[in-house]
Amino acid sequence: MKTILKKSCLVVSATLMLASCTKFNDINNSPFAANGDQVQTEYFINNAIVGAQQDPGLSERMFILYWVPGGRGLQDEDGETFSQGSFVDDWASEYYRQSSQWQNNVNTAIQIGNDQIAKGTAKPYTKNLIQVARIWRAYLMSEFSDTFGPMPTDAFQGKNPEFKDVKTVYYFLLDELKDAGSKLDLSVANSGNVTNEDPAYHYDYAKWRKYANSMRMRLAMRLSEVDPNKAKAEFEAAAATNDFITTAADMFSVQESHGWDPLASVFRKESSWMALPISATYNNLAVGLGSIKSADQLSVDYQSAIKPTNWMGQRFTEQFATKTNDPMAGYWFNGLPFTIDPRAYKVYSIPGDVSNINYPALGKSFTTFQGNLKNSAGTVVKTIDAKYTWNAKADGNWAAKSAMNQPITTNGCKPLLNLVYRGGNNKRVFFGPWETYFLLAEAAERGWTSPVPAQTAYETGIAKSFEYFGTTANLSAYVSSTDYNRDGTSVSWSHTTEPPATHTMDYEDGLTGAAGTVAVSYPKNDLYKAGAVKNDHLTKIITQKFLAQLPWLPLETWSDHRRLGLPFFENPAVEDVMPDLPALNSGNYMTSDINFLPQRIKYPSNLRNANVDGYNKAVSALGGVDAVLTPLWWAKH
Repeated sequence: MKTILKKSCLVVSATLMLASCTKFNDINNSPFAANGDQVQTEYFINNAIVGAQQDPGLSERMFILYWVPGGRGLQDEDGETFSQGSFVDDWASEYYRQSSQWQNNVNTAIQIGNDQIAKGTAKPYTKNLIQVARIWRAYLMSEFSDTFGPMPTDAFQGKNPEFKDVKTVYYFLLDELKDAGSKLDLSVANSGNVTNEDPAYHYDYAKWRKYANSMRMRLAMRLSEVDPNKAKAEFEAAAATNDFITTAADMFSVQESHGWDPLASVFRKESSWMALPISATYNNLAVGLGSIKSADQLSVDYQSAIKPTNWMGQRFTEQFATKTNDPMAGYWFNGLPFTIDPRAYKVYSIPGDVSNINYPALGKSFTTFQGNLKNSAGTVVKTIDAKYTWNAKADGNWAAKSAMNQPITTNGCKPLLNLVYRGGNNKRVFFGPWETYFLLAEAAERGWTSPVPAQTAYETGIAKSFEYFGTTANLSAYVSSTDYNRDGTSVSWSHTTEPPATHTMDYEDGLTGAAGTVAVSYPKNDLYKAGAVKNDHLTKIITQKFLAQLPWLPLETWSDHRRLGLPFFENPAVEDVMPDLPALNSGNYMTSDINFLPQRIKYPSNLRNANVDGYNKAVSALGGVDAVLTPLWWAKH
């Protein structure tokens, strides 16, 4: 990993979550250097929002190397660490430190605002800023808790805080969002330059209220499996407001920058060593889904590469991992899929498509499109040209097959995250309108009171996602499609027919070219309804939610899977043992099990070293050992 430059306006110790903090020790080129009467609430809120965008050093460590493989947004690229249940302390330590800093900032904003009100020096909008700070604090705390688990709910308030169990944290956050949102006074007019200090909504309080209610629905739904009565009550109360994020204009998003700062893209263009390849999970969900032909999405240059609808690919059992329940295990797809979700080509590049302005040929690092396959003796048996092909590498331990398979380990041979997400011209999305509608769809499907019927909400969520990705022209055909993806799920709401046990596909032997047919089974997802269901309404909702949330919200796709076991996540390949996934072995890799998938991030060592008592209370509140495989309270057990 590259050397990380650490920049921040405020330097806070790594154990701020454990100790009271009322003063800042280091203020650098900041308006905070003013005297007490000049320090303003909005400055601290701004710092808390901007900091949470994650500077390149932090986003590389947390967003890309923990959240992304956890939520299967991309291939686990750096040694396939987290996908194998492993943990790197300094990655977690840096996030712990900076998240503590953001929470310190937002708590200071609340303290300053209340002090100004008490002294009579408040501005007309100060009370509203306090509520905004509380809403953003709720998000920051949910992000922290969904990453680690137990945390304090009373940190930075002049007393020593104690770690609370996740249930207590969630109850606190739901109360905060309800109360803070209700106290926003929409009649208040801002003055001066205060709006410039809010990079998300420019202190449009109506939008902040919508965000608070949408966040209430997100967090309430998180409790659906473990605390259904509380989940239902909180969700219905938030939904009953009919005041939540429903349009692109309401979206909570923050403009990225082109510098080396917290506003830089979380997928950082200059991080050219990181190819950011498509995940096998995304690929299996997208291929075949929606009936939209590649021929209708791509120019004439690609037509000869498109394969028939029943094409499996070239089979290489010696060079490709087969000890995984990835439905493409053992195959190389030597072309482009006949049909694919149209968002896939918007998010990922086609190997060899260097004439496309979105191809991430950064420093020409990803312009090798050929690779050799070797046998066990090390002899080259075939050279593969990956130009205009579409393959994903299943994470895991490929053992000797990694050295035998150059194409699957060569970044230019796989679809990569497009340049548009790396260059700093985008807005990073924290909450999009599609998520609101998928939450409403799930609630209605559960029988909860919802202002929008389940099918309408589901199809509206898809429409909002298609609007964002610029694929609306395909929407009508897409939502009526009854074609199954590789996991056995279709799009059409009314089509709940389960896929057949097997489907016949054509393939060829990769070395001899001999043609054949194979009966392919759709993967069995034991984590959801004992693997008996692949195409019900909830599976459709979460499949569409997954495809809509990426690439921006891998923590959410991870949380949905931890909560429901949906959508289907293939097991890491186990061609050899993985010490940190001891339960997964060559005898059970076709079975889905939470013990094969990371559930949380361990607390960093600096917490344990700095405050043993605090660390012990955190682990006690966790209800299990401080380990990657220990589920959070609300997660599927």
